[in-house]
This record gives sequence, C-alpha cells and structure tokens, in this order.
Amino acid sequence: MSLLKTPGFKSPGWLTDFQKFIMRGNVVDLAIGVVVGAAFSSIVSSAVKDILTPVLGCLTGGVDFSNVFITLKGPVKATLAEAQKAGAVTINIGLFLNAVIQFLIIAFFIFWVMRLISKLHRKEEAKPAAPPPPSKEEVLLTEIRDILAARSSET
Repeated sequence: MSLLKTPGFKSPGWLTDFQKFIMRGNVVDLAIGVVVGAAFSSIVSSAVKDILTPVLGCLTGGVDFSNVFITLKGPVKATLAEAQKAGAVTINIGLFLNAVIQFLIIAFFIFWVMRLISKLHRKEEAKPAAPPPPSKEEVLLTEIRDILAARSSET
C-alpha cells in the first residue's frame, strides 16, 4: 500500500507532484540511459586503460600515461601511487590525458551510432508509399476512354 494513500496520512502536495514527475516516461528513459551510459563508460575505461594506453605507451617509447605527473609539493616519487601515498600534491597530466582519450572514444562511438540511426531513419522516410489501387469508377472510365479512342481511330 502506498504511503500516499494511507488513511489518516495527509501527504504534502509536492510529494504527489514528485510521484507524478518520477512516473513520467521521459524520466524513466533518462534513468535507463544513465545506467546504460555508466556501464558503457566502464567498457570504454577498460578499453583505454587496458588496450589503448599500452599501445600509445609503446608508440611513445614506453611512457605510461597514468604515471605522467608533476609534483608541486612534497616528495618526488617515481610513480603517481607512491607520490600520493607520500602525501605529495601533484598535477596528474597522464590521468587527464586518459580522460580526454575516453571522451574522444565515447564521442566517436556516439557519432557513428547517431549517423547509423540517421541513415536508417532517412531510408524509412524515403520509401514512397504505394499508390492506392484505382477505384471501380476509375477503372470503368478508363475502359470507356479506351473503347472510345479505339472507335475514333477506326473512323
């Protein structure tokens, strides 16, 4: 039983409005989109971290982007994890580059998905509707015209 319908409970007006807002279709669609987006984000994060970063590291001479950082204050360490553990203040250039790469991959993927959807939508619109079959009157009038044309050509 809903709390809003409990006898003796007077719900505030905003609570009813909020319930109506939540149950609207576009809010539910948005929530589903956020969940799917979060799942897709983890896939892209893994692709960047586990596939692209090592390849880029090989192309740049073995540089691990996640460990590209500048120490502003504190002990200078070899890795970002060590520097953060020691309490150093760092500018994490490599992590920023990974985030930019992830963004570009997501944007590229969305571009291609939207392009495909757009092409499918255009093809759907471009299909001409089949003309309706001629009515009985049109068929009869066409036959009469053809008969009259044949008679006038005979004379």
